[in-house]
Amino acid sequence: MKYMLLIYEAESEWNALSEAEQRAEIGEYNQFTQDIRRTGNYVPQVPPDPLAPTTTATTVRVRNGKTILTDGPFAETKEQLGGFYIIEAENADDAIAIAGRVPGARRGSIEVRPFVKIDG
Repeated sequence: MKYMLLIYEAESEWNALSEAEQRAEIGEYNQFTQDIRRTGNYVPQVPPDPLAPTTTATTVRVRNGKTILTDGPFAETKEQLGGFYIIEAENADDAIAIAGRVPGARRGSIEVRPFVKIDG
Protein backbone atom coordinates (compact mmCIF):
# COMPACT_ATOMS: atom_id res chain seq x y z
CA MET A 1 0.00 0.00 0.00
CA LYS A 2 1.20 3.51 -0.76
CA TYR A 3 1.41 6.21 1.91
CA MET A 4 2.34 9.88 1.83
CA LEU A 5 4.54 11.14 4.64
CA LEU A 6 3.89 14.88 4.97
CA ILE A 7 6.71 16.64 6.82
CA TYR A 8 5.70 19.60 8.99
CA GLU A 9 8.25 21.73 10.79
CA ALA A 10 8.52 25.31 12.03
CA GLU A 11 10.62 27.25 9.53
CA SER A 12 11.84 29.44 12.38
CA GLU A 13 13.37 26.39 14.11
CA TRP A 14 15.18 25.36 10.93
CA ASN A 15 16.46 28.92 10.46
CA ALA A 16 17.73 28.94 14.06
CA LEU A 17 20.03 25.97 13.37
CA SER A 18 23.64 26.67 12.58
CA GLU A 19 24.87 25.98 9.05
CA ALA A 20 26.68 22.87 10.36
CA GLU A 21 23.49 21.61 12.04
CA GLN A 22 21.51 22.18 8.84
CA ARG A 23 24.13 20.30 6.78
CA ALA A 24 24.07 17.44 9.30
CA GLU A 25 20.27 17.14 9.06
CA ILE A 26 20.37 17.29 5.26
CA GLY A 27 22.87 14.42 5.48
CA GLU A 28 20.37 12.51 7.67
CA TYR A 29 17.64 13.08 5.06
CA ASN A 30 19.97 11.82 2.32
CA GLN A 31 20.72 8.71 4.39
CA PHE A 32 17.02 8.15 5.12
CA THR A 33 16.22 8.43 1.39
CA GLN A 34 19.00 5.95 0.54
CA ASP A 35 17.70 3.56 3.22
CA ILE A 36 14.10 3.54 1.97
CA ARG A 37 15.32 3.14 -1.62
CA ARG A 38 17.46 0.17 -0.56
CA THR A 39 14.56 -1.49 1.31
CA GLY A 40 12.10 -0.93 -1.55
CA ASN A 41 9.87 1.44 0.42
CA TYR A 42 10.63 4.50 -1.73
CA VAL A 43 8.11 5.42 -4.46
CA PRO A 44 9.86 7.60 -7.08
CA GLN A 45 6.77 9.15 -8.63
CA VAL A 46 3.46 10.51 -7.43
CA PRO A 47 0.67 7.99 -8.07
CA PRO A 48 -2.52 9.27 -9.74
CA ASP A 49 -4.60 8.05 -6.78
CA PRO A 50 -6.02 10.56 -4.27
CA LEU A 51 -5.12 10.58 -0.59
CA ALA A 52 -7.57 8.87 1.74
CA PRO A 53 -9.69 11.12 4.02
CA THR A 54 -7.98 12.87 6.92
CA THR A 55 -9.78 10.49 9.30
CA THR A 56 -7.33 7.80 8.14
CA ALA A 57 -4.26 9.88 9.00
CA THR A 58 -1.84 9.36 11.88
CA THR A 59 0.65 12.05 12.94
CA VAL A 60 4.07 10.92 14.18
CA ARG A 61 6.41 12.90 16.42
CA VAL A 62 9.64 11.73 18.02
CA ARG A 63 10.66 13.49 21.24
CA ASN A 64 13.62 12.38 23.33
CA GLY A 65 13.73 9.11 21.39
CA LYS A 66 10.05 8.31 22.13
CA THR A 67 7.51 8.03 19.30
CA ILE A 68 4.23 9.86 19.93
CA LEU A 69 1.19 9.11 17.74
CA THR A 70 -1.89 11.29 17.24
CA ASP A 71 -4.94 10.14 15.29
CA GLY A 72 -5.71 12.33 12.30
CA PRO A 73 -3.78 15.23 10.85
CA PHE A 74 -2.37 17.53 13.48
CA ALA A 75 0.15 20.26 12.82
CA GLU A 76 0.89 22.99 15.30
CA THR A 77 -0.05 26.36 13.82
CA LYS A 78 3.64 27.25 13.97
CA GLU A 79 4.49 24.34 11.63
CA GLN A 80 4.52 24.52 7.85
CA LEU A 81 4.50 21.78 5.24
CA GLY A 82 8.14 21.49 4.20
CA GLY A 83 8.19 18.37 2.08
CA PHE A 84 6.98 14.84 1.63
CA TYR A 85 7.89 11.28 0.77
CA ILE A 86 5.72 8.71 -0.92
CA ILE A 87 6.43 5.23 0.34
CA GLU A 88 5.26 1.66 -0.12
CA ALA A 89 4.55 -0.20 3.13
CA GLU A 90 2.84 -3.46 4.05
CA ASN A 91 0.41 -1.70 6.40
CA ALA A 92 -0.16 1.42 8.49
CA ASP A 93 2.07 0.20 11.33
CA ASP A 94 5.01 -0.22 8.93
CA ALA A 95 4.34 3.22 7.41
CA ILE A 96 4.27 4.78 10.89
CA ALA A 97 7.57 3.08 11.78
CA ILE A 98 9.16 4.51 8.63
CA ALA A 99 7.73 7.96 9.41
CA GLY A 100 9.37 7.83 12.83
CA ARG A 101 12.76 7.62 11.09
CA VAL A 102 12.25 10.87 9.13
CA PRO A 103 14.72 13.39 10.64
CA GLY A 104 12.05 16.12 10.81
CA ALA A 105 9.99 14.04 13.25
CA ARG A 106 12.33 15.13 16.05
CA ARG A 107 11.31 18.81 15.85
CA GLY A 108 8.14 18.77 13.77
CA SER A 109 5.59 16.15 12.81
CA ILE A 110 5.03 13.64 10.04
CA GLU A 111 1.48 13.05 8.88
CA VAL A 112 1.01 9.53 7.49
CA ARG A 113 -1.83 9.26 4.97
CA PRO A 114 -2.69 6.26 2.79
CA PHE A 115 -3.62 6.61 -0.85
CA VAL A 116 -6.97 5.36 -2.09
CA LYS A 117 -6.54 2.91 -4.96
CA ILE A 118 -8.76 3.99 -7.84
CA ASP A 119 -9.53 1.23 -10.32
CA GLY A 120 -9.61 2.00 -14.02
